[in-house]
Amino acid sequence: MTRILVIGAAGNTGRPIAEGLTAEGFTVRTATRDTRPPVTAAEHVRFDWADLSTHGPALEGVDRMYVLAPALVEDPSVLMIPVLERALAGGVRRVVLLSASVVPEKGPGLGKVHHFLRGHVPEWSVLQPSWFMQNFISPVHHHHASLHRDGTLVTATGQGRVGFVDAEDIAAVGVRALADPKSHDTAHVITGPQALSYDDLAAILSRVSGRSIRHVHVTPDEAQRHLQDSGMPEAYARFLTMLDTLIRDGTEDRVTDTVQRVTGRAPRDFESFARARLDVWR
Repeated sequence: MTRILVIGAAGNTGRPIAEGLTAEGFTVRTATRDTRPPVTAAEHVRFDWADLSTHGPALEGVDRMYVLAPALVEDPSVLMIPVLERALAGGVRRVVLLSASVVPEKGPGLGKVHHFLRGHVPEWSVLQPSWFMQNFISPVHHHHASLHRDGTLVTATGQGRVGFVDAEDIAAVGVRALADPKSHDTAHVITGPQALSYDDLAAILSRVSGRSIRHVHVTPDEAQRHLQDSGMPEAYARFLTMLDTLIRDGTEDRVTDTVQRVTGRAPRDFESFARARLDVWR
Protein backbone atom coordinates (compact mmCIF):
# COMPACT_ATOMS: atom_id res chain seq x y z
CA MET A 1 0.00 0.00 0.00
CA THR A 2 1.40 3.40 -1.00
CA ARG A 3 1.25 5.97 1.81
CA ILE A 4 1.92 9.58 0.84
CA LEU A 5 2.90 12.24 3.36
CA VAL A 6 1.73 15.76 2.53
CA ILE A 7 3.57 18.38 4.56
CA GLY A 8 1.85 21.76 4.75
CA ALA A 9 -1.50 20.14 4.05
CA ALA A 10 -3.50 23.15 5.23
CA GLY A 11 -1.94 25.46 2.63
CA ASN A 12 -2.73 26.68 -0.87
CA THR A 13 -1.13 23.66 -2.56
CA GLY A 14 -1.01 21.08 0.23
CA ARG A 15 -4.74 20.88 0.82
CA PRO A 16 -5.77 20.32 -2.83
CA ILE A 17 -2.89 17.85 -3.26
CA ALA A 18 -4.06 15.85 -0.23
CA GLU A 19 -7.66 15.97 -1.45
CA GLY A 20 -6.69 14.97 -4.99
CA LEU A 21 -4.60 12.02 -3.84
CA THR A 22 -7.34 10.86 -1.48
CA ALA A 23 -9.86 11.02 -4.32
CA GLU A 24 -7.58 8.78 -6.40
CA GLY A 25 -7.55 6.16 -3.64
CA PHE A 26 -4.13 6.73 -2.08
CA THR A 27 -3.54 6.51 1.65
CA VAL A 28 -2.66 10.08 2.59
CA ARG A 29 -1.09 11.34 5.80
CA THR A 30 -1.43 15.10 6.26
CA ALA A 31 1.11 16.99 8.35
CA THR A 32 0.81 20.50 9.75
CA ARG A 33 1.86 22.37 12.87
CA ASP A 34 -1.75 22.10 14.04
CA THR A 35 -3.23 18.97 15.59
CA ARG A 36 -6.48 19.41 13.66
CA PRO A 37 -6.65 17.49 10.35
CA PRO A 38 -7.17 19.77 7.32
CA VAL A 39 -8.52 16.90 5.18
CA THR A 40 -10.98 14.69 7.05
CA ALA A 41 -10.42 11.53 4.97
CA ALA A 42 -6.69 11.49 5.63
CA GLU A 43 -4.49 10.34 8.49
CA HIS A 44 -3.05 13.34 10.32
CA VAL A 45 0.03 14.15 12.40
CA ARG A 46 1.49 17.31 13.85
CA PHE A 47 4.73 18.25 12.08
CA ASP A 48 7.24 21.03 12.55
CA TRP A 49 10.52 21.13 10.61
CA ALA A 50 12.24 22.53 13.71
CA ASP A 51 10.80 19.97 16.17
CA LEU A 52 12.65 16.65 15.94
CA SER A 53 10.03 14.87 18.03
CA THR A 54 7.43 15.31 15.26
CA HIS A 55 9.52 13.79 12.46
CA GLY A 56 9.35 10.08 13.32
CA PRO A 57 5.53 9.81 13.52
CA ALA A 58 5.20 11.76 10.27
CA LEU A 59 7.66 9.60 8.33
CA GLU A 60 6.73 6.16 9.65
CA GLY A 61 5.54 3.85 6.85
CA VAL A 62 5.71 6.55 4.18
CA ASP A 63 6.68 5.76 0.55
CA ARG A 64 6.24 9.18 -1.05
CA MET A 65 6.10 12.72 0.27
CA TYR A 66 5.26 16.28 -0.69
CA VAL A 67 7.40 18.92 1.00
CA LEU A 68 7.49 22.69 1.18
CA ALA A 69 9.70 25.05 3.13
CA PRO A 70 9.01 26.32 6.64
CA ALA A 71 7.77 29.91 6.51
CA LEU A 72 10.06 32.90 7.00
CA VAL A 73 13.24 30.80 7.33
CA GLU A 74 16.20 32.37 5.53
CA ASP A 75 17.84 29.03 4.59
CA PRO A 76 15.26 26.23 4.78
CA SER A 77 17.75 23.66 3.49
CA VAL A 78 19.33 23.50 6.96
CA LEU A 79 16.08 22.13 8.38
CA MET A 80 14.80 20.23 5.36
CA ILE A 81 17.76 18.14 4.17
CA PRO A 82 18.27 16.25 7.48
CA VAL A 83 14.58 15.30 7.49
CA LEU A 84 14.82 14.15 3.88
CA GLU A 85 17.88 12.05 4.74
CA ARG A 86 15.91 10.43 7.55
CA ALA A 87 12.97 9.84 5.20
CA LEU A 88 15.19 8.10 2.64
CA ALA A 89 16.76 5.92 5.32
CA GLY A 90 13.24 4.93 6.40
CA GLY A 91 12.12 3.83 2.95
CA VAL A 92 10.78 6.90 1.16
CA ARG A 93 11.45 6.59 -2.58
CA ARG A 94 9.66 9.59 -4.12
CA VAL A 95 9.79 13.23 -3.03
CA VAL A 96 8.03 16.19 -4.65
CA LEU A 97 9.29 19.61 -3.56
CA LEU A 98 7.50 22.94 -3.86
CA SER A 99 10.11 25.52 -4.82
CA ALA A 100 9.71 28.60 -7.03
CA SER A 101 10.46 29.60 -10.59
CA VAL A 102 12.89 32.25 -9.38
CA VAL A 103 15.01 29.75 -7.39
CA PRO A 104 17.62 27.92 -9.52
CA GLU A 105 18.92 24.47 -8.70
CA LYS A 106 22.08 24.80 -6.55
CA GLY A 107 20.96 28.31 -5.61
CA PRO A 108 20.59 29.34 -1.96
CA GLY A 109 17.91 27.85 0.26
CA LEU A 110 15.46 25.75 -1.73
CA GLY A 111 17.96 25.54 -4.58
CA LYS A 112 20.11 23.37 -2.31
CA VAL A 113 17.12 21.14 -1.53
CA HIS A 114 16.37 20.87 -5.27
CA HIS A 115 19.94 19.72 -5.91
CA PHE A 116 19.79 17.26 -3.02
CA LEU A 117 16.71 15.62 -4.52
CA ARG A 118 18.36 15.17 -7.91
CA GLY A 119 21.45 13.59 -6.38
CA HIS A 120 19.95 11.45 -3.61
CA VAL A 121 16.26 10.64 -4.12
CA PRO A 122 15.41 7.68 -6.39
CA GLU A 123 12.23 9.34 -7.70
CA TRP A 124 11.79 13.11 -7.52
CA SER A 125 10.12 16.19 -8.93
CA VAL A 126 10.45 19.88 -8.16
CA LEU A 127 7.50 22.22 -8.69
CA GLN A 128 8.75 25.68 -9.67
CA PRO A 129 5.64 27.84 -9.91
CA SER A 130 5.54 31.51 -10.73
CA TRP A 131 3.77 33.86 -8.31
CA PHE A 132 0.49 32.62 -6.81
CA MET A 133 -2.80 34.27 -7.73
CA GLN A 134 -3.79 33.49 -4.13
CA ASN A 135 -1.38 36.21 -2.94
CA PHE A 136 -4.15 38.71 -3.68
CA ILE A 137 -6.82 36.97 -1.58
CA SER A 138 -4.85 35.50 1.33
CA PRO A 139 -5.49 37.46 4.55
CA VAL A 140 -1.87 36.98 5.62
CA HIS A 141 -0.35 38.38 2.41
CA HIS A 142 0.75 42.01 2.20
CA HIS A 143 -0.87 42.54 -1.22
CA HIS A 144 -4.26 41.47 0.10
CA ALA A 145 -3.85 43.81 3.07
CA SER A 146 -3.03 46.85 0.93
CA LEU A 147 -5.83 46.09 -1.54
CA HIS A 148 -8.37 46.11 1.25
CA ARG A 149 -6.88 49.03 3.12
CA ASP A 150 -6.69 51.55 0.29
CA GLY A 151 -7.11 49.74 -3.05
CA THR A 152 -3.41 49.77 -3.93
CA LEU A 153 -0.71 47.35 -5.02
CA VAL A 154 2.70 48.75 -3.99
CA THR A 155 5.70 47.25 -5.82
CA ALA A 156 9.10 47.99 -7.32
CA THR A 157 8.33 45.73 -10.30
CA GLY A 158 7.98 48.57 -12.82
CA GLN A 159 6.50 47.25 -16.07
CA GLY A 160 7.84 43.74 -15.46
CA ARG A 161 5.42 40.90 -16.13
CA VAL A 162 4.69 37.65 -14.28
CA GLY A 163 2.91 34.45 -15.36
CA PHE A 164 0.70 34.41 -12.26
CA VAL A 165 -0.66 30.91 -11.55
CA ASP A 166 -3.58 29.51 -9.59
CA ALA A 167 -2.43 27.31 -6.70
CA GLU A 168 -5.05 24.77 -7.76
CA ASP A 169 -3.15 24.34 -11.04
CA ILE A 170 0.14 23.93 -9.17
CA ALA A 171 -1.53 21.30 -6.99
CA ALA A 172 -2.87 19.45 -10.04
CA VAL A 173 0.70 19.10 -11.34
CA GLY A 174 1.80 18.01 -7.87
CA VAL A 175 -0.86 15.30 -7.73
CA ARG A 176 0.39 13.84 -10.99
CA ALA A 177 4.02 14.01 -9.85
CA LEU A 178 3.11 12.04 -6.72
CA ALA A 179 0.50 9.67 -8.20
CA ASP A 180 1.74 8.73 -11.67
CA PRO A 181 3.25 5.24 -11.85
CA LYS A 182 6.34 6.62 -13.59
CA SER A 183 8.26 9.26 -11.66
CA HIS A 184 8.65 12.59 -13.48
CA ASP A 185 12.29 13.10 -12.36
CA THR A 186 12.35 16.71 -13.49
CA ALA A 187 11.71 20.31 -12.48
CA HIS A 188 8.32 21.64 -13.62
CA VAL A 189 8.23 25.41 -14.22
CA ILE A 190 4.54 26.22 -13.73
CA THR A 191 2.79 29.41 -14.86
CA GLY A 192 -0.65 30.60 -15.77
CA PRO A 193 -1.61 31.29 -19.40
CA GLN A 194 -0.66 35.00 -19.41
CA ALA A 195 2.27 37.13 -18.33
CA LEU A 196 0.82 40.23 -16.64
CA SER A 197 2.27 43.38 -15.12
CA TYR A 198 0.97 44.76 -11.84
CA ASP A 199 -0.62 47.54 -13.90
CA ASP A 200 -2.50 44.80 -15.78
CA LEU A 201 -3.57 43.22 -12.49
CA ALA A 202 -4.85 46.54 -11.15
CA ALA A 203 -6.92 47.05 -14.31
CA ILE A 204 -8.40 43.53 -14.08
CA LEU A 205 -9.21 43.89 -10.38
CA SER A 206 -10.82 47.29 -10.99
CA ARG A 207 -12.98 45.82 -13.74
CA VAL A 208 -13.99 42.77 -11.73
CA SER A 209 -14.59 44.46 -8.37
CA GLY A 210 -16.06 47.78 -9.49
CA ARG A 211 -13.51 49.48 -7.22
CA SER A 212 -10.61 51.72 -8.19
CA ILE A 213 -7.46 49.61 -7.81
CA ARG A 214 -4.09 51.27 -8.45
CA HIS A 215 -0.58 49.95 -8.88
CA VAL A 216 1.76 52.32 -7.02
CA HIS A 217 5.24 52.29 -8.57
CA VAL A 218 7.98 52.78 -5.96
CA THR A 219 11.74 52.38 -5.75
CA PRO A 220 13.23 49.24 -4.17
CA ASP A 221 14.09 51.18 -1.00
CA GLU A 222 10.53 52.49 -0.77
CA ALA A 223 9.14 48.99 -1.37
CA GLN A 224 11.25 47.57 1.44
CA ARG A 225 10.15 50.32 3.84
CA HIS A 226 6.51 49.68 2.88
CA LEU A 227 6.87 45.98 3.71
CA GLN A 228 8.64 46.67 7.00
CA ASP A 229 6.00 49.22 7.96
CA SER A 230 3.39 46.48 7.49
CA GLY A 231 5.19 44.43 10.16
CA MET A 232 7.39 42.23 7.99
CA PRO A 233 10.88 41.34 9.32
CA GLU A 234 13.65 43.33 7.67
CA ALA A 235 15.45 40.32 6.15
CA TYR A 236 12.29 38.98 4.54
CA ALA A 237 11.25 42.45 3.32
CA ARG A 238 14.67 42.82 1.71
CA PHE A 239 14.30 39.39 0.06
CA LEU A 240 10.86 40.21 -1.38
CA THR A 241 12.10 43.54 -2.66
CA MET A 242 14.94 41.75 -4.43
CA LEU A 243 12.32 39.54 -6.11
CA ASP A 244 10.48 42.70 -7.23
CA THR A 245 13.64 43.87 -8.97
CA LEU A 246 14.00 40.51 -10.71
CA ILE A 247 10.44 40.86 -12.01
CA ARG A 248 11.25 44.43 -13.13
CA ASP A 249 14.25 43.07 -15.05
CA GLY A 250 12.17 40.44 -16.89
CA THR A 251 13.08 37.24 -15.03
CA GLU A 252 9.45 36.15 -14.63
CA ASP A 253 8.18 37.27 -18.06
CA ARG A 254 7.30 33.85 -19.48
CA VAL A 255 4.53 31.30 -19.76
CA THR A 256 4.88 27.52 -19.95
CA ASP A 257 2.66 24.67 -21.12
CA THR A 258 3.32 22.60 -17.98
CA VAL A 259 -0.22 22.54 -16.61
CA GLN A 260 -1.73 21.53 -19.96
CA ARG A 261 0.99 18.98 -20.68
CA VAL A 262 1.03 17.29 -17.27
CA THR A 263 -2.65 17.44 -16.30
CA GLY A 264 -4.40 17.52 -19.68
CA ARG A 265 -6.28 20.74 -18.95
CA ALA A 266 -5.56 24.43 -19.45
CA PRO A 267 -4.50 26.62 -16.52
CA ARG A 268 -6.89 29.24 -15.17
CA ASP A 269 -6.38 32.86 -16.22
CA PHE A 270 -6.26 35.67 -13.68
CA GLU A 271 -9.56 37.32 -14.60
CA SER A 272 -11.43 34.02 -14.24
CA PHE A 273 -9.75 33.50 -10.88
CA ALA A 274 -10.71 37.01 -9.74
CA ARG A 275 -14.32 36.65 -10.87
CA ALA A 276 -14.62 33.37 -8.96
CA ARG A 277 -13.59 35.25 -5.80
CA LEU A 278 -15.86 38.28 -6.05
CA ASP A 279 -16.66 37.92 -2.34
CA VAL A 280 -13.05 38.88 -1.57
CA TRP A 281 -12.83 41.91 -3.85
CA ARG A 282 -16.08 43.59 -2.87
